[in-house]
Amino acid sequence: MAAKNREFNPEDFLSNIGEGRKIVAIRRKRTIFSQGEANDEVFYVQRGKVRLSVVSKSGKEATLGILSAGDFFGEGCLIGQPLRMATATAMTDCILLKVERKAMMRVLHEENSFSDMFVSYLLRQNIQREENLVDQLFNSSEKRLARVLILLARFGKECNVETIAPKISHETLAEMVGTTRPRVSFFMSKFRKMGFIEYNGGLQVHSSLLGFILHD
Repeated sequence: MAAKNREFNPEDFLSNIGEGRKIVAIRRKRTIFSQGEANDEVFYVQRGKVRLSVVSKSGKEATLGILSAGDFFGEGCLIGQPLRMATATAMTDCILLKVERKAMMRVLHEENSFSDMFVSYLLRQNIQREENLVDQLFNSSEKRLARVLILLARFGKECNVETIAPKISHETLAEMVGTTRPRVSFFMSKFRKMGFIEYNGGLQVHSSLLGFILHD
C-alpha cells in the first residue's frame, strides 16, 4: 500500500504553484479580468490591492470592494456563473495565485482543512456585506467613509497606522461610500485636521479613526 501523503496545508497550497494553479504578477492599474469575460478561474491575493468594479448598461461605474492579501475573488465560477460579473483591476503591483476552476473544486472536495478555511472566509465576507448594508442604510456618509478607511487599512496586531493603496482617488471612495466626491474631499480634509489620516507616500490611516466611528 502506498504511503499516505503528508498532511495537507492550505497555506502551502495558496503560496505555491502546482497542478492547475500558477502565480502571476500584475502591474499597478492593469486589468486582471473584465466584466463579461469567461469565468473559469479563482484568484487569491498574495500581495497588493485589487479593486472590483461594475459598469451598468448606462455606463455608470460603481466600486464593489477593494481586496487585500488573503482575499479571494472570481469565486463565482464555483457556483456556475459562466461570465465575470465585475472587473478586477490592480490598484498596486500585485502577486496573485490563479487557480483553475477544476483544481479549486478538486481541493475543496478532497481537503477538509481547505474547504473549512474557504467556507469560513465566505461567511466572513457575507457578514461584512451585511454590515455594509446596515452601514449604508443607517449611518451618515461621514461615518461610512470612516468605516471604509478602517476596512481598507486592516490594522495588524501591533500596528496603529496602516497605509492604504497609494493614490486611491476620492472618486473611488465616493463610489464605495455612496456619496459625492466633494463631500468625500470635505470629510478627508476634516479627518486630516483631526489627526485620523495623513498623506506620507500614500494615504495613512490611524487606528484612532475607529473611536470616531464608535462615538455617537
